[in-house]
Amino acid sequence: MSTSSFKDKTVIITGASAGVGAACAELFADLGARLVLSARGAEALNTFADTLREKTSVLAIPMDVADEAACQALVDQTVNEYGAIHVLVNNAGAHHRGDVERQTAAHLTQMVDVNLRAPIYLTSLALPHIRKAGSGAVVMVGSLAGRTPMQGAATYAATKAGLKSFTHSLAEELLDSDINVGVVAPGPIDTAFIMEEIDRVEDIVYSQPMSTAQQVAEAVVAIANGESVEICLPSFSGRLTTLSYLFPSLRRKMRPSLYKKGAKNKEKYRARANGP
Repeated sequence: MSTSSFKDKTVIITGASAGVGAACAELFADLGARLVLSARGAEALNTFADTLREKTSVLAIPMDVADEAACQALVDQTVNEYGAIHVLVNNAGAHHRGDVERQTAAHLTQMVDVNLRAPIYLTSLALPHIRKAGSGAVVMVGSLAGRTPMQGAATYAATKAGLKSFTHSLAEELLDSDINVGVVAPGPIDTAFIMEEIDRVEDIVYSQPMSTAQQVAEAVVAIANGESVEICLPSFSGRLTTLSYLFPSLRRKMRPSLYKKGAKNKEKYRARANGP
């Protein structure tokens, strides 16, 4: 697919009312795609969808991706409205921060359901329709946390590692098809997802440069366009996660300096949030 081929194609985006999901919606709208946007908060979703309707056709469906019946309804409503599915962007995410032993069962379950089970299930539902359309893409929004051990985020990291494994395996299954499959693995993103919880986020997270939601959206479009199976943001941080995974002793030696750097950057971001 080329960027011009998104015109009049149907793109489903989960977690689409703000942050990366909203940036993806705006970019695909600029490329002429028809949008199906989902998120849990109906008011925020509908308000955002209204801002895009001058550009393109938008179907807003409030739903929880952890609900299997709601996932089926999302696919059914999309096909009923537009007749086809061309691109699925699995962006919705959940992150309850802190050590595993301090997590509740509900928090652990939600992270696994939203970050891993839902993308797998939605993909299985959407694929027959994408195949019927003749070509298309499935894009996952993962995380650098899924590429290397991450203390204070063990369950979140595990779900994102599972999502990465699922993506690469699915890409092999669909290698001979016209369906592009890939995952965007960003580090920290300058959105409310981490900035509104800055005091609860591990300092080491802020040791890496932050990407913008727009940069992540551009990577999502690049993968939908078949340019790569995995894009790390920033690319240097992706290489760093590879080294830290392959050489655990190196990771542990680097950890104190990365925490120190992250703590310093966190203060800068906190001062920015508080204003002059």
